[in-house]
Amino acid sequence: MAKITLNTLKKHRMDATRFSMVTAYDACFASVASNSGIDSILVGDSLGMVLQGHASTLPVTVSDIAYHTACVAAASPDCLIVSDIPFMASATTQDAVESARALMQAGAHVVKVEEVDFQILLFYLESHNRCPMPSQL
Repeated sequence: MAKITLNTLKKHRMDATRFSMVTAYDACFASVASNSGIDSILVGDSLGMVLQGHASTLPVTVSDIAYHTACVAAASPDCLIVSDIPFMASATTQDAVESARALMQAGAHVVKVEEVDFQILLFYLESHNRCPMPSQL
């Protein structure tokens, strides 16, 4: 499988074709996804409930997501890795930049923020730090 990049996803959009994405938190599942031809893997803050046994995603930290991002990235070198910025880790622009840096250093290609009013943050991170960020409504 060829390496999946943001340009690959842009081509899907231009061609009106679909791409695949699954959630994985470890090397085992990431390897299965990658070997199955999955385009993109999400390392979500849902790992707090799925792996850590919490009742919600609130206790999940950037360190938790970074650790699992590194595990997923190591096992799926051709997939586009998308990692969640957890709750309150983007409360300020500086927090968001530091969180995005940590996740991208761990292997994320894209970081996903789940804030209501983050248009300015998206612009700042994308234009000043070359950090791709999808929006989620």
